[in-house]
Amino acid sequence: MTPPSGSPPAATGPAPTPPRGPLERRARRLLRWYPADWRARYGEEFAELLLAELSEQPRAWRRTADLARCGITARLAGAGLAGPPAGPAGARASLGTLACSLAVFLTFGTAMWAQLAIGWQWAPPATTATTVAMLLMSGSLLFLALLALLAGVPAGWAAILAGFRRRAPGLRAPAWLIGAGALVLVTGGRHFGNGWPGTGGHWWPHQGLAPGGIAAFGWASTLSVTSYWAHPAALASFPPAELAWMVLSPAAVLCLATGAVQLMRRLELSPRVLAFETRIGRAAAAGMTAFLAGALCWVAQAGPGPHGLFLTGDIDAAGLAVMAAALVTGWLAISRASTIPPARTPGD
Repeated sequence: MTPPSGSPPAATGPAPTPPRGPLERRARRLLRWYPADWRARYGEEFAELLLAELSEQPRAWRRTADLARCGITARLAGAGLAGPPAGPAGARASLGTLACSLAVFLTFGTAMWAQLAIGWQWAPPATTATTVAMLLMSGSLLFLALLALLAGVPAGWAAILAGFRRRAPGLRAPAWLIGAGALVLVTGGRHFGNGWPGTGGHWWPHQGLAPGGIAAFGWASTLSVTSYWAHPAALASFPPAELAWMVLSPAAVLCLATGAVQLMRRLELSPRVLAFETRIGRAAAAGMTAFLAGALCWVAQAGPGPHGLFLTGDIDAAGLAVMAAALVTGWLAISRASTIPPARTPGD
């Protein structure tokens, strides 16, 4: 077929190649599906291959979907949640992910427990479900606190030794994050805990199950977990200092969790200590499961309490969903850490 009169003649030869600049930008955007450490190691070589393919076929949804799938898998592998076992480094990555899951779980769990503790200070619960929930949640929190102490001692000692021997310069930033986050959280929690609504509650025989000081600190540390965020008019009536703390406290928890995850991923642990930390991680996942069972018992079965106490709301249902997701992630991480064989010593 010849072109119509006055039309330019049809081009012959291969189709024109799109400018390299836009293709490079597209290739870089697609590579963002992959984690930063993967891009630092393989990014340049993979980008050249991708550029060649984009030049031949600029648009292909299957290629984009495949890159997204592979990139997400690489990110999960870097977090110790997927991919083949990677030895001690993979175990440390899995333990770091468990620590992050535990931080999210405890943020919402402590907020829920503090809500129960306020009612517990004023009157005995009206339902068996509330009593069981309070017993399970309080026991689980105590158990998790003990596990955190047991896990922190050997890891902290290893970090101190590495610092003295100048073998781990990358540990300084995580240590600063942990210290800053803990300092802000403790200082603010103690200050705002003075306004705890459980103060002045009526005495009854088992009121001491939830110590007032601990419950007040838990309540103050998790003030940001509230449904008031969905009601700006009511939120605006809060004191400015309390509003600032509701924004600052999650940032402090994030610093603390980020520092702990980075420390665990960068710290060189002996096979024996790594195995110990893995056992502690399994126990922590079991404690999280018990806590969630108690919370679910309360939210699913508890009815109206005396004077409007022990009532559940939408924020509690949302907290359950977040805690369940964190628990599943934590179990997946520690399960992968448990399948990684310890490194062999030279004498083996």
